[in-house]
Amino acid sequence: MQLNKLSPASGSTKAKKRVGRGVASGWGKTCGSGHKGQKSRSGGNVKPGFEGGQMPLQMRLPKYGFTSRIGLVTSEVRTSELNKVEGGIISIESLKKSGVISSGTKRVKIMLSGTVEKKYTIQGLSVSKGAREAIENAGGEILDRETKRSLATVKADEPENKN
Repeated sequence: MQLNKLSPASGSTKAKKRVGRGVASGWGKTCGSGHKGQKSRSGGNVKPGFEGGQMPLQMRLPKYGFTSRIGLVTSEVRTSELNKVEGGIISIESLKKSGVISSGTKRVKIMLSGTVEKKYTIQGLSVSKGAREAIENAGGEILDRETKRSLATVKADEPENKN
């Protein structure tokens, strides 16, 4: 076998179309580009989405979507992930140290998913209703962070100071 004797199998390759080779070829004169106009010229093309000066479809349609900046620094932690944290007190610092949340996270909410195996003290974190019950049933407690509902009831119970 020699490299200069190699060739593809017969029928596997197709000869490229030879344009501009006379009337009889079927691809003579204008070579399939039609008569006149931008697309018949060499280098003539229009960018994708261009509609001849008419307002393009992607600009006519309404824009939608929103990315909350708070959402970028907020994380949800499952109750099953609390088992990865060493020590009984769980705070943002302890969650970062154990690798449960990323270093850019500033707000955390604990959600019920999985079982609570140990007694935990939750400090400075939001806790869902179901997770709160599971943690308290396991003998743990939640400190520092009150729910919005309980704050509203406290404010409603306070007498107004009118001076």
